[in-house]
Amino acid sequence: MTIRVLLADDQPLIRAGFRMFVEPDPGVEVVGEAGTGREAVQLARSERADVVLMDIRMPDMDGIEATRHIAEAEDLAGVRVLVLTTFENDDNVVLALRAGASGFLGKHVEPADLLHAIRVVAAGESLLSPAATRGLVSRFLSQPVPSALPAALELGALTEREREVLALVAYGLSNDEIAERLHLSPLTVKTHINRAMSKLGVRDRAQLVVIAYQSGLVRPGETQP
Repeated sequence: MTIRVLLADDQPLIRAGFRMFVEPDPGVEVVGEAGTGREAVQLARSERADVVLMDIRMPDMDGIEATRHIAEAEDLAGVRVLVLTTFENDDNVVLALRAGASGFLGKHVEPADLLHAIRVVAAGESLLSPAATRGLVSRFLSQPVPSALPAALELGALTEREREVLALVAYGLSNDEIAERLHLSPLTVKTHINRAMSKLGVRDRAQLVVIAYQSGLVRPGETQP
């Protein structure tokens, strides 16, 4: 199945560069380019994109607001947003995760890593590496933010095992690593994660990480037990 990708960046040269990286792959198709956030939302809908490579700073509507529009639209439920940023320690990245992005990449990314990221996100997973994202999320979630996720912060609906798995997700462990830690199969871990997402009303792993920190289940600066 071909992954349909939309490029959203206000700089034509940047879009051309990413198109050059993506198009040679037979499993990925660039279905459109957007120069503003509002255009990105419109094209995500009209071109039936699977993944949007979203710049943060764009005119008309920035990438964070565009991501929120896509995440909240019922008819765009299958669209995943991968945020592109010049500065990987930008606090806007965390705001984008709160808005519904499935992960982020620096614009200096290697072509192979970009294609890998597109496939990961298109498969419904999130780009959350222990080295980069865990430190980024924990650092910025320790600061006051203008908005928080709604009732999803209630973790009472989760079983003890689901809470345990959620904490390990927030520490940046992969499904295989969680399975090894808890002596479970990777499939069982994935089931626990899917149930947690359903109970908390979120759409992907990135939102689970945000909830884990905002709820206090995992605290910024903590190391995994």
